[in-house]
Amino acid sequence: MTIQESGTARPAGRPRSEKAEKAIVEAVLDLIGEGMGVSELTIEAIAARAGVGKTTIYRRWGNKEDLVVDALSTLKAPLPPLAGTSVRDDLVALVDAMRREHGQARSRCVMNIAMSEADRYPQLFERFLKRAVEPRRKAMREVIERGVASGELRADLDVDMAQAMISGTMLWHTKWGPAGDLSPDLAGRVVDAALAGMAP
Repeated sequence: MTIQESGTARPAGRPRSEKAEKAIVEAVLDLIGEGMGVSELTIEAIAARAGVGKTTIYRRWGNKEDLVVDALSTLKAPLPPLAGTSVRDDLVALVDAMRREHGQARSRCVMNIAMSEADRYPQLFERFLKRAVEPRRKAMREVIERGVASGELRADLDVDMAQAMISGTMLWHTKWGPAGDLSPDLAGRVVDAALAGMAP
């Protein structure tokens, strides 16, 4: 829970500095990207890297876990706009967002290091998944369900399995696939391969 969520009012006359917040978030991502695990990460180290005082951090974040959730969430791009006219086009848009995120070496490195500690900080990563990943899952589910309802996809389609096939295939490519195979047409190829088994 952040300080704001806990009901503590921000002191009058001390507006939040976007520049400072950006420096703090970047400091967290830099430190994790350099190999510092969540357990080693300290507010002192973050403040020193960001060039701010600890009180500047605590005015915005109640604790280290809140800050890490916010920082990791910035690595997830906003959901792409979906036209809602073609199931294929909407799925390609969602999957391509995954490709673009994982195509950034820094994002990939930070997430790999951070997620390696998910067992030690289950609540932190549960919050991160709920905030940054669940909206994407929900969007993909809605697109697939719309396709079933419109007849673009099989009426007996297992929606959960379809979602897992599409997301899982893209995850394989981003983590274990051939090096450099994150070409702009990858999302379309993944979706087309999946849709071949989902069409009526």
